[in-house]
Amino acid sequence: MSENANRYDATHITVVHAAEAIRKRPGMYVGSTGERGLHQAVFEAMEHSVNEVLAGRASSVDVTLQADGGVRVADDGPGVSPEATEDSDEPSGLEALLTRMYTGVRPTGRATATVSLVGIGPSVTNALSSRLTAEVRRHGTLWVQEYRCGVPVAPPTAVGPASGSGTTITFWPDSDIFETVECSFAVLAGRFEELAFLNRGLSISLTDARPAGEPRSERFLGEVQDFSFFFDASGGAPVHPDTIAFAWEDSRMAGTAEVALRWCTSHEERVRSFANSRPTSEGGSHVAGFREGVADAINTYARKRQLPAAADPDLTSERIGEGLAAVVSVKLDHPQFEGATHGLLGNAEVRTCVREAVREHLGRWLEGHPEEAAAIVGRM
Repeated sequence: MSENANRYDATHITVVHAAEAIRKRPGMYVGSTGERGLHQAVFEAMEHSVNEVLAGRASSVDVTLQADGGVRVADDGPGVSPEATEDSDEPSGLEALLTRMYTGVRPTGRATATVSLVGIGPSVTNALSSRLTAEVRRHGTLWVQEYRCGVPVAPPTAVGPASGSGTTITFWPDSDIFETVECSFAVLAGRFEELAFLNRGLSISLTDARPAGEPRSERFLGEVQDFSFFFDASGGAPVHPDTIAFAWEDSRMAGTAEVALRWCTSHEERVRSFANSRPTSEGGSHVAGFREGVADAINTYARKRQLPAAADPDLTSERIGEGLAAVVSVKLDHPQFEGATHGLLGNAEVRTCVREAVREHLGRWLEGHPEEAAAIVGRM
């Protein structure tokens, strides 16, 4: 073999920039090129706006599925800066948001919602769109910038006066990348409902302007204790009428937690868990602590009331979990996820904190509701 064939130097290295890298491996950034990835592109586009609302700089996020196939995401925040700093080679804040994979210090901590799959945000959506239009209303001026496949056509341009403030991103998913570019209203509505219920004060509207006739629109605003839509979806009749719900803060885990639960006549356990508003499909320390706390509270109450026979062993987690529907949500300053998909929460201290709090709060509820408590323990 010749010397040239064995040589490996800088000429063999290909530099791939952000948009090109995302377009080459879209599944790494949105999970798939199917419907799931398409919807994730919508979530990526709205992460900045969601956190503007949670920070108190905006009042709502409005998402519209347009008749021409575009998706419009708008907020009424201060507007992302469209002007580049004169003494810097960096692009404007708007262009950085839409082209940079990491735009400096990203919002983190318990006060933010994690909507992005891998923590990048709107630049992913931009790269996977055939075209994108960004509009910024800021300081009385309307700015517009156009993109093609994640690449700016020109710098942001002031096109006239504007009333109010805010940022609007309208994108058209690239049919050369996605297997479908038709978003499901129901899928988006389900995730928006989750986000609104998990974050007090977060208002999200979803409008479907695609069908002929009157557009369909829904607005989501709530809190975790209102997760009755999840409890009532299936599972049979409730064993007790009230949803058991409580929230607390614990400095040991540097965060807060909210829990809502109810037992139904079904034999299936249905536990939905979240960490910083991200679904944790694989569970983790918060779910383990929740199950242990529930078992502790039920067994302590049953022994105290002498509900099981003296020779009976403690009720197992499996028996206690039959018919249990629950939502477990933690908000942490420093969440530690295991695995690339962030579906498993690993913070060890969270397990202890959640177990102790659930044992205390659920135990207090059982003591205060003896009839309902007897019904819960009796069916086990």
